[in-house]
Amino acid sequence: MFLAFSMLGATFAYAQQPVKKPLDHSVYDSWQSIGTQLISNNGQWVVYTVTPQEGDASLVIYDRKTATSVTVPRGSSPAISQDSRHVVFSIKPFYKDTREAKIKKKKGPEMPKDSIGIIELGKPGIVKFPGVKSFKIPAKGSGLLAFLTEKPAADSAKSKKTKTGKDTDSDRADDDKSGAGSAESGMLVIRQLHTGIQDTIKNVADYAISKPGNNLLISITSDKKDSLSRTGVLLWHAATRKADTLSRGYGDYKQFAFDEKGEQAAYFGTRDSARALQQFYQLYYYKPGQDSAIVAVNKNTSGVPSNWTISANSLIYFSEEGKRLFFGTAPVLPAKDTTIVDFEVAKVDIWNYKDDYLQPMQLKNADKELKRSYAAVYYPAARRMIQLADKDMETVVVPAKNDGPYALGYTDKGERISLQWIGRTLKTAYLINLEDGTRKKIKDRLDGFFLISPAGNYISWYDLVNKEWVAYNNTAGTTVNMSKGITTAVFDEEDDHPDVPEAYGMAGWMQDDQAVLIYDRYDIWQADPSGKRPAFLLTGGEGRRNKIRFRQVRLDAEQKFFKADETLILSAFSDSTRYNGYYSLRLPGKSGKIKQQPKQLVFSPNSYPELIRAKDAPVYAFTRASYTASPDVYTGEEMAKAVKISSTNPQQQSYNWGTAELYKWTTFSGKQAEGILYKPEDFDSNKKYPVIFYFYEKLTDGLFNYHAPAPTPSRLNISFFVSRGYLVFAPDITYENGYPGKSAYDYIVSAAEDIARKPWADGKNMGIQGQSWGGYQVAYLITQTPLFKAAWAGAPVANMTSAYGGIRWESGMNRQFQYEHSQSRIGATLWEKPELYIENSPLFNLPRVTTPLAIMANDADGAVPWYQGIELFTGLRRLGKPVWMLNYNNEAHNLVQRQNRKDIQRREQQFFDHFLKGAPAPQWLESGVPATEKGINWGF
Repeated sequence: MFLAFSMLGATFAYAQQPVKKPLDHSVYDSWQSIGTQLISNNGQWVVYTVTPQEGDASLVIYDRKTATSVTVPRGSSPAISQDSRHVVFSIKPFYKDTREAKIKKKKGPEMPKDSIGIIELGKPGIVKFPGVKSFKIPAKGSGLLAFLTEKPAADSAKSKKTKTGKDTDSDRADDDKSGAGSAESGMLVIRQLHTGIQDTIKNVADYAISKPGNNLLISITSDKKDSLSRTGVLLWHAATRKADTLSRGYGDYKQFAFDEKGEQAAYFGTRDSARALQQFYQLYYYKPGQDSAIVAVNKNTSGVPSNWTISANSLIYFSEEGKRLFFGTAPVLPAKDTTIVDFEVAKVDIWNYKDDYLQPMQLKNADKELKRSYAAVYYPAARRMIQLADKDMETVVVPAKNDGPYALGYTDKGERISLQWIGRTLKTAYLINLEDGTRKKIKDRLDGFFLISPAGNYISWYDLVNKEWVAYNNTAGTTVNMSKGITTAVFDEEDDHPDVPEAYGMAGWMQDDQAVLIYDRYDIWQADPSGKRPAFLLTGGEGRRNKIRFRQVRLDAEQKFFKADETLILSAFSDSTRYNGYYSLRLPGKSGKIKQQPKQLVFSPNSYPELIRAKDAPVYAFTRASYTASPDVYTGEEMAKAVKISSTNPQQQSYNWGTAELYKWTTFSGKQAEGILYKPEDFDSNKKYPVIFYFYEKLTDGLFNYHAPAPTPSRLNISFFVSRGYLVFAPDITYENGYPGKSAYDYIVSAAEDIARKPWADGKNMGIQGQSWGGYQVAYLITQTPLFKAAWAGAPVANMTSAYGGIRWESGMNRQFQYEHSQSRIGATLWEKPELYIENSPLFNLPRVTTPLAIMANDADGAVPWYQGIELFTGLRRLGKPVWMLNYNNEAHNLVQRQNRKDIQRREQQFFDHFLKGAPAPQWLESGVPATEKGINWGF
């Protein structure tokens, strides 16, 4: 009796469970994601942001000791002090206030402004300041904060302390009224975080804080309302809270830099008026003991090439020991001719077959070229300047430990025309002597890329043609093939392009350049650049045995090399299960012996988008997700036992979500294939579901990725359609050179026929969707089979013969390389194999189409010329086939503007619901929307 009663109770309880809702278009804005993640150096505090797709974000500060958290509404861009005592962050204006200001078409000064918040960790309250442009804290020091306000900051006594997580009326009033102030300069506030003592400096245009936090460089501008104000550069000392004047008088000063100790300083400056036809900048240098900064280099300095000058667009940085100061120079540009009247000047682009780059590419990069700088170095002790780069060798790479004797220089000059059909250029490398600027050619016309080791002892390169890693000894002048002892391929084993395969890459170098860590498909090898010791498997073959791909995770942005006995953290990905996780690997000691195999830390059916580690404690914080689990933050000393400290998107539990699983089948050509099958959460094997096939190339690596319901730039909104009762299938595709269309057919159509035989799949109501390369495949497939009842192609190529010679307007590059060497995979020129271009072009088989097709082709598409969509549309229209085209005005290859993303999601749902579920056709499908009703009637 008890058993029967229990069973009855269970049945009754089940019956009372509410039916979950399908997702709709109203859910997008509030759906959250994890943004910035930080962990304090002592490991106690984890800071992260939670951001809705549209609306007000929040900042969360979690205390690992007490397992409690503090939430700050609208907090963003946090920074934690080096001593783990303070967190500083921006506070954004209310989203609705910014939106209202945009509606009223308010500009700059009238727009709502950011505030700044300061929290002393472990103590209640927030100190806030309104109208803040920017803030900076030292990279390696503590106790100091500098921030630039839009207007004079409030007295420290007026700084508000509120209960954490609440916005008082005064908070909001400050946010609302913070729009006043100069757009060019503001008040700089320098605050001692430990005491709250503040110093202020008026009319500040720019500022920089040294890594140790002992000094600030400050550029000030004159105030027309203050006759006593002056323009110049100040050096502010944290210890004395006083400033020295390094430069005084009218001028423009920029690109402030300190050495590692925060003692030497440098910057660019010019006394020329902003209205001058030409401005000539100088390099200013300061060291302790000087009364002011000196002009170290200008256009007349020995070593600066004739008719060249200092480039204010270049970076300035000191070498690690402060003995060198790197900067850039550039040719003097001709002054603007003020006698020329614009409306009388012809507007013409001249294309010449001898040009290095096509005119569209030149025009696209014109501003970049006008701002191009060429590396140079200044030696403060000797007051000597050396030019390193020039127009014959534009690129100079200084080693990470940049006090050594050598640098790498390389150029592709003379090899650029072939970029049109190869997609890359051959490069020639030089060894540069940093002491005198002399250079020595060490490798001519490499098809590959160059690197320099951290200590500068070696220049290495990967040779794409010979598929090998090579090290050049900078002192001895000898070369070693580092790949020689590696018994597995160091290049992409699965590459299916008509080109040389890419390298798997390099993890990095050991200290003092003693060894280099090289990837194969799964494992990591240690190779000796001197050639004295054979290469050996650091991971012991664990990766290949278990088909797990190991890759080193860089947890310290400033780490230049690996040390003996150091423990690395490796990301891990399983080729067979698609599990993700992390392993640890202890590097060999001085004996060179491997001390352990990779040790599993966490490995699961999840994705791990981000991992961080405390600098001074064995504590991790990471994001974990899956298709069913929204990304959340976890923290702990052991990853497998980490505690979840966030809870994003609890509303997901109210919606019919879904599942993701690997699905396997055999293609028409007999190949074993895999894809991801997405099913609704309430999937019932006794029902039949319409199916949408979404594809690009290979997508199964993302089996455990989370797909937030969002108005996407172009791809299928998978979670949305699955929630509404569709099956979605994403097949992997491997291509045969010369036959990309047939390859797509082999995998996609064979998968569709296989799934259609399942009792739970509605084989009569199947659709396909793809964008860009996926859009091309959609267009091709509907010319080959009537299997699909509806098709949606975003930015498709319809005619390879016309697309072949087109331009990718976002880069200015010609499209020939795509067909000969890259994604389109023809592997020959149009005149060598015209039959393959025609065979693979949907346009030539349009009479065979029976499937209704929706096309998105945007008039500002920078990747696929939108006339390809026009060719497809007009051809099908001419034949009387059901076809529609959406052109989002001034939009890119993938939609950028959120309102357009929302629009296409709605139309895509209406399209597939109509053709696959029998829903009524909306006006835009049935009769269209006249141009006279554009922007008034959306045709929904």
